[in-house]
This record gives sequence, C-alpha cells and structure tokens, in this order.
Amino acid sequence: MRLPRTHVPVVPPTVDEVAFRDLYRKSEYSVETSDGWTLVVTRYEPAPQPFQQPLLGEPVLLVHGFSQNRHTWTSGEFVKNLLYFGLDIHIVELRGHGKSNQQLQRKRSERTGRPLPPDLDYGWDADDYLLHDLPATVAAVKERTGRRRIFFVGHSMGGMLGYGYAGLHDDLEGLVTIGAPADLGRGFLLLRLLALTTPLTGAVIDVGIAAINVQRRMLALGRLLRSRAAAFARLPAGDELEPVVDALVRFNYVPVDEWLKWLERLIARAEIHPVYDALARRVNWLSNPSRVSGADIRWLLREGGEREPRKVLEQFARWIRRGELTCYRTGYDYKQGFANISIPMAIIFGDMDPLASVESTRSVYRAARSEYLLWRPVKGNSHIELTMGHDIRQICYDVKNLVEYARTHRTRGPSLPRLQP
Repeated sequence: MRLPRTHVPVVPPTVDEVAFRDLYRKSEYSVETSDGWTLVVTRYEPAPQPFQQPLLGEPVLLVHGFSQNRHTWTSGEFVKNLLYFGLDIHIVELRGHGKSNQQLQRKRSERTGRPLPPDLDYGWDADDYLLHDLPATVAAVKERTGRRRIFFVGHSMGGMLGYGYAGLHDDLEGLVTIGAPADLGRGFLLLRLLALTTPLTGAVIDVGIAAINVQRRMLALGRLLRSRAAAFARLPAGDELEPVVDALVRFNYVPVDEWLKWLERLIARAEIHPVYDALARRVNWLSNPSRVSGADIRWLLREGGEREPRKVLEQFARWIRRGELTCYRTGYDYKQGFANISIPMAIIFGDMDPLASVESTRSVYRAARSEYLLWRPVKGNSHIELTMGHDIRQICYDVKNLVEYARTHRTRGPSLPRLQP
C-alpha cells in the first residue's frame, strides 16, 4: 500500500543565514541640486532570492543625521535587514558629507567648467538641506525607480528634515523617523543650556581660532623667510588680504569628525580599564554600550563623522532657544506643517535618548493626521545604536509593517492643502 505524500513546507532562511553580499547589487549615481551641488546616492538594489521577499522593489530613501554620512546606515546590519524584505535602498549624503564632499564639487568644476557652489566653504545651513538637497534627491529616486512616491527613513536630523519635507510635499509614500525630535532640546536641560550660550561660545571660539591661526601664520612666515630670500617672497596685499583676515577671525565649521576620532582613540584605550564599563553604562546619553558592540561604535566614530557648518549649529541653537522649527529662508514653519502629514508615519526613538524622547516627539504625533501612526520607544536604547545596535531588527520590522500597510492602502483621497515653502 502506497502512503500519500505529505507536503513539507519550505522554511525560508533567517536573515542571519543569508550572506549580505547575495542580497544586493550596489551602484552610485549623482544628483544635481538647484543651487549647484552634486550629491552622491549609494544604491543597494535588491537581488531576487529563492525565498519570498514581500516588499521587493519598493524604493526607500535613507537620510543621515547631523555630522554623519552613509555609514549611519551601513555600520551595522540595518541595510541588510531591509534588503532581506526586498526593499530598494537609496542612501543620500547631504552636501559636504561623505562622498558629496567639497572635493567632488571641485573635480566636477574642473571637468565641466561649471562654477563652484557659492556656499562651498561651509556656507550652508539646514534650510539648504530642506530646500535643495531633499527635493533633488527625492526626484532622482523617483526617476530611477519609475515611482510617483517613495518611502523616506531619516535618522536624527534626517528625520527632522523628513517632518519638514512631508509637510511641504506630496511625493512620499510613507515616513519613518528614528531618533528625530520635533521639539529640539525639550526635556534635555544640558542641550538647552548649551543653546543659550552658543552666541557667546561662538565669539570665544572665534577669538581662540584667530589667535591660533595668527600664531600658525607667523610661524609659517618665519619659515618662509628663512628658507627663501625675502626679496623673492611675495606676501598678499590689498584686496588679497581680505579672505585671509576673515579666515583668521572666524570659524566656518565644527570639526566633529576630529572630535569623534579623538573619542574613538580614547575609548580604545579606556576599554581595557575595569572602570570603563561601569562608567559607560552610567554616561549613556548618546549610546548604551549594552545594546551595541564597542567595535561597531569605534568604527562609526572613525568613519562616520563629518564636519558640520557653523550655520547649521547656530540654526539648531536658535530653534532650541525659541522653541521653534523654522525654515528661516522662506518662513516655513515645520510645526504648522505637521498637520499636513497624512501619509503612514512611524516615530521611533530610544527610551534612554535625551534628544528624541516622548516629550520631544509628542507634538508631531499629536498634530499628524496619518491613519497609520506608530509612536514607539525602543527599550534600552539611546540615540546612536538605533541604526546599528542589537535591536535594529525590530526597528526594521516597523519599517516593513509601514511599507506593507502603505502598499495595501495606495488609493488615497485628496491630499490636504500644503503650506508653501
């Protein structure tokens, strides 16, 4: 007697059982902004797999935070987890960050003869990210993928820009913010105190920078005169001195990249000391070492930091002092725009994060008109590990759930009136 065949279901592999390199085809493309910058987008296009990929081909734009670059997303397994679902990932680096750096602009100018961007020397602010970088990048992703709308995932400052963009434009399918406050500084006393002292601090730093630069230039001049005959040495005069004088008395950027590299070296030395672990677990404002490996944190500190313009920092300080979130270039109020957000939205933050907390994200949660609206703290997490730590899988599942909801509710009613930028 022949026994009937029984159907044995094929169990798909877990994300840990799949090699990262098998999940994607990697490429880069350029984006031209309306004010003359060339940005670089790194694309991880999903490779079809023998197992089911429920979100295959859905385009997602990832936007990094303050003084960061693409490594915000690639230092851990955030990208891998999204690729496992089949998402088509586009990581932009905002002007002056990562591969969208000043060197690229100079090379492009030499090659094409196009003028350099007028704000090349760290002359931009957060308004430029909102008004130029994001519209150009979203348009480029739509063109590459043939979609009318795309998904947006932003970390920290990238998420804050996402709030502003979603209130202005109607070409996002869904918005996920990770560690992104809507009221910067609310509930974080130390940050508020720093914002109050920013004007004085900036002036003090200007004086310090001037003194250091004068000393360096005097030493350099002395070496020049010693090495060459004074008669042959030509020193700048007249109008040529103006940019030199300006460079002597003001700083244009905050050297976050150097600070983070110094911190990485300090951590590497301190980790061998028995006191380090106890101290790190108490001082966990930006990172909780129990939720991310020390090696991953050090790698991000080495590779993921960027200089940020003074104007961006001063704009953030002004937002904190005034309790506002405003595009000063146009007068657009992000907070008024919260009520225009009707797309599916997830607001995710660490329950130990002083930057993005229940208190500092409550206003956008209450004002948004999204039918699908997730507002969730991640237990035991602070700020940095949200995109690279041990709990990113649950965050990526939040992204997956939002995208799946949006896919099944694509027929939407008329959009709410949009505020003009």
